[in-house]
Amino acid sequence: MKDYLPVCREDMEKRGWDHVDFAYIIGDAYVDHPSFGPAIISRILESEGYKVGIISQPDWKDENSINVFGEPRLGFLVSAGNMDSMVNHYSVSKKRRSRDHFTPGGKMGKRPDYATVVYGNLIRRTYKNKPVIIGGIEASLRRLAHYDYWDDCIKRSVLLDSQADILSYGMGERSIVEIADSLNSGIPVDEITFVRGTVFKTKKLDDLYDYIKLPNYDELIKDKLNYAKSFGIQYRNTDAFSGKCLVEPYGGGIYVVQNPMSYPLTTEEMDRVYALPYMRNYHPSYEALGGVDAIKEVKFSLISNRGCFGGCNFCALTFHQGRIIQSRSHESIIKEAEIIINDPEFKGYIHDVGGPTANFRKPACDKQLTKGVCPDRQCLFPKPCPNLRADHSDYLELLRKLRKLPGVKKVFIRSGIRFDYIMADPDETFFREMCEHHISGQLKVAPEHISDAVLKTLGKPENSVYRAFCKKYAEINKKLGKPQYLVPYLMSSHPGSTLKEAIELAEYLRDNNLNPEQVQDFYPTPSTISTCMYYTGVDPRTMKPVYVEKNPHGKAMQRALIQYKNPKNYELVREALVKAHRTDLIGFDKKCLIRPKNTKDNPNKGKSINAAHQRKQTDLEKKYGISFEKYDSIQKAESHRSKKSGKNGHKN
Repeated sequence: MKDYLPVCREDMEKRGWDHVDFAYIIGDAYVDHPSFGPAIISRILESEGYKVGIISQPDWKDENSINVFGEPRLGFLVSAGNMDSMVNHYSVSKKRRSRDHFTPGGKMGKRPDYATVVYGNLIRRTYKNKPVIIGGIEASLRRLAHYDYWDDCIKRSVLLDSQADILSYGMGERSIVEIADSLNSGIPVDEITFVRGTVFKTKKLDDLYDYIKLPNYDELIKDKLNYAKSFGIQYRNTDAFSGKCLVEPYGGGIYVVQNPMSYPLTTEEMDRVYALPYMRNYHPSYEALGGVDAIKEVKFSLISNRGCFGGCNFCALTFHQGRIIQSRSHESIIKEAEIIINDPEFKGYIHDVGGPTANFRKPACDKQLTKGVCPDRQCLFPKPCPNLRADHSDYLELLRKLRKLPGVKKVFIRSGIRFDYIMADPDETFFREMCEHHISGQLKVAPEHISDAVLKTLGKPENSVYRAFCKKYAEINKKLGKPQYLVPYLMSSHPGSTLKEAIELAEYLRDNNLNPEQVQDFYPTPSTISTCMYYTGVDPRTMKPVYVEKNPHGKAMQRALIQYKNPKNYELVREALVKAHRTDLIGFDKKCLIRPKNTKDNPNKGKSINAAHQRKQTDLEKKYGISFEKYDSIQKAESHRSKKSGKNGHKN
């Protein structure tokens, strides 16, 4: 029966069921598309013969909201959704967002803050002993004690606070089936302690071996350096092949135990996951409510891989998907493309072919699939590893096949590309064909910053690599006769960035005539190296101090410097330049970022105002008998009135 999974009792009965095996509570709207974690997990269980009912965005204030299907036979599954609920709700300035793209009509307030914890406790109020398995990105990144930016404290493992029995972390296709089979065979949930990619709680460690005991929770909250040490150990044990079992002690003799990560899926297993009978859209009941925004960008996109060996310090992929690349076969992707092409709404454009990093299709080196990734070494940072295989041939062949499909006008690459990986490839064929066929006027890349000091804390390559990429990009597009541009993603106030580095970035933007419309202020989300730096002030891998700007006003100055041309940012930029003793950048020279408001800004006039401009000021003051500043303000006011009159259709 190809249909959406049941969302109400009527749907369940229509299938001839008198119960469900699992009731799946999710914080998002129900979207049955393989870009959504709950869709994959529910379809995997269905393919294994289990009956799954979906309870989407239940009213957490109403205990009956989880009783849609009655008591499930085996247990409850819980996911906050495709995003951490706090990131979904709040901006980096901790202001409430106005729209939720994973909720029908974009309506806010349909899920609680810390949704995994709230849903878990909601279940426990009614079902004291029913197995509860939590998963998804929120649970995955909060599986052990973690720094929570919104409450500014170290929180316990979400497993404890949600009162769940098992936490499935990472990509859970294998672990969820093993858990389901164990429950189905009659094994009590508290004895399911052997599944890779899971976290459980226990009061005894007798059955464990070859594990690492982390600092206990009380030590973490007393001393930030203890948390940094603990996080450093966790970071070195995220690999499926080399990672050890981790034990985190809590008061009362309770231990939270993290089993090693699940092994990467094979290509055949990946193909099976994406061949399941998804409806590829949001549930039709949402149509009247305005649909679900989140489907728009992925409906006509293709997931080609998962995992990332890029190693950006601000990214949580190392903790969630791991660093080993797993890819689908060409045949699997083309088959899905043909399904997309036959969709009545398809206009001929495949929006994306990628994943966390689009141009990663193979593991970084051969040894990763047998020995795992290096625990203390990155594949691309600070320089590409000698063992790295920088090869785009497989990805290029896939793109060529997709371009040739009947009904396809254009195949875009919109998920992130690693420009340093492109530069490491001695063959320029992919670079050329990307510019020729897979860009629509502009390419978005993420250098994040241009200061090598900040790039080091970001885990990004030196600025010279980005400059070389920009030069090569311009050369290729010139040969192709295509006026295509680069749009850099930039980040402000990342650990390691002082006003000095922020001004250095502003000067780079000035010199290259760039005016970024969007800037991402560093957002300390759970379980990233950068977040650990932000909280502790040290790099957890080396324990060396890192400068961190935590003051909101200081962060605002760094952000304003990136958009120094925006008049709204004038005062912040001026304050930053004065504070950094860079008033040489306040003046009328080409090298200046902003113009002065008064002489205090520019005590050495001759140094920042060129002689010709000085003469012009003097002539105007003699001619009109007023100061240059007054004359300038009159001219601006007159210009404003003229524009306004022109818009209204009047003549002066």
